[in-house]
Amino acid sequence: MGDEFDEVLTRTAEIAVDWLDGLDRRPVGETVTLAELRERLGLPLPDEPVHPLTVIEELARAAEPGLVAIPSGRYFGFVIGGGLPAAVAADWLTTVWDQNAGLYACGPAASVAEEVAGEWLRDLFGFPAGSSYAFVPGCQTAHLTCLAAARHAMLRRAGWNVEEDGLAGAPRLRIVVSARRHATIDRALRLLGFGTSTLTVVPADGPGRMDVAALREVLADRVPAIVCAQAGEVNTGAFDDLTAIADLTEAAGAWLHIDGAFGLWVLASPALRHLAAGAERADSWALDAHKWLNVPYDSGIAFCAHPEPHRAAVSVTADYLVQGGEGDPRDPIDWTPGFSRRARGFPVYAALRSLGRRGLADLVQRCCAHARTFAEGLAGLRGCEVIGEVVINQVLFRFGDDATTDRVLRHVVDSGEAWLSGTTAGGRRAIRLSVCNWRTGEEDVRRTLAAFRQAVDASGTPPSRAGPPPSGRLPR
Repeated sequence: MGDEFDEVLTRTAEIAVDWLDGLDRRPVGETVTLAELRERLGLPLPDEPVHPLTVIEELARAAEPGLVAIPSGRYFGFVIGGGLPAAVAADWLTTVWDQNAGLYACGPAASVAEEVAGEWLRDLFGFPAGSSYAFVPGCQTAHLTCLAAARHAMLRRAGWNVEEDGLAGAPRLRIVVSARRHATIDRALRLLGFGTSTLTVVPADGPGRMDVAALREVLADRVPAIVCAQAGEVNTGAFDDLTAIADLTEAAGAWLHIDGAFGLWVLASPALRHLAAGAERADSWALDAHKWLNVPYDSGIAFCAHPEPHRAAVSVTADYLVQGGEGDPRDPIDWTPGFSRRARGFPVYAALRSLGRRGLADLVQRCCAHARTFAEGLAGLRGCEVIGEVVINQVLFRFGDDATTDRVLRHVVDSGEAWLSGTTAGGRRAIRLSVCNWRTGEEDVRRTLAAFRQAVDASGTPPSRAGPPPSGRLPR
């Protein structure tokens, strides 16, 4: 059995290294159709065992054309990061070690790695001492965790125990969200029993910042409320005025939750943390490590300034579980909705230790600098309109009408030089470019701009009527 493992893991490492070494040469997008993928992978289930080495080699060969080069420095879609070398290696070890990170008893090292990484992050972000944390699959589950804690705390203040009595007959809670919130907020609230028709929606301005004056009116009657603010709007990267919102929520006795999936990472940068000023005053925060920390999927983190409602909302006990013990170990199951779970703390620990404070700050600032370079380069292309200012790492732009914008985007993606996604902004089609990968360098920016230049030439894009675009410089 040992020899079999040696052979298959050694070969798997070779395949993995070949994949990473080829990122600059291969197309960023897939090179196969859905029908072809189904044919390549859709083999009959064999009656007899197949040697593991055969399985892995044939899987890699069949899947490779259908892989998107997300780790590439020219993947700019969906605010997705790559994988730092230390984080990828730690993730491999996580799989090999195969620890069930639900209980300390099942994985003592996994539990302590989460504990250390959580405390490093809490200190890095400047969150209150004693804030609790949970390592979860992604920001969606981080919202679920944080908002479950908020629901518990706000209903408990009203004399209601939601874990025992449910929501039927519970006191009224006002759930306040921005018109430009991320879809994961609605989904988390729906799973917690708050239907979308019950939400109070606050208007947002052009870049997507919550209207503070409108929020003041919403909170004026002091109905118990949970307010969801945002650090980093998904299209523009804009930040809500978190200081003003914190002032209002504190005065109203409301719970403030911040969706900071990628935006809260600016707190790691001395040059950019002013954008999230006031974030430390929130009651809970949700973010992704598989974005700007460049940890492999999946990896999200929930923080809560109030450990008691956090634990009460998601913890579980059973007679057969081995919880607690000498030295008061941290059982992750007390803080996450997951029961059996992957040891996500190892890759986060490895990423943070490999970067250090300076390295993480440099990573964030470098991505933002590349975004500004992109905005300046795109602004020089015929017919291109850069929409708004570049706040952090998001660039939003379009070419003429909707059809032209989509045609230029399709041309770039089909070229294989870069991968980006379309979106809708102000009721019109646009292209969203997100710089979030540690691999992205000046050559990746040059190649991508050249691909757009070729796409514009190929599409016969007319000159823009929008006037000169903004410089894309970060606000000071």
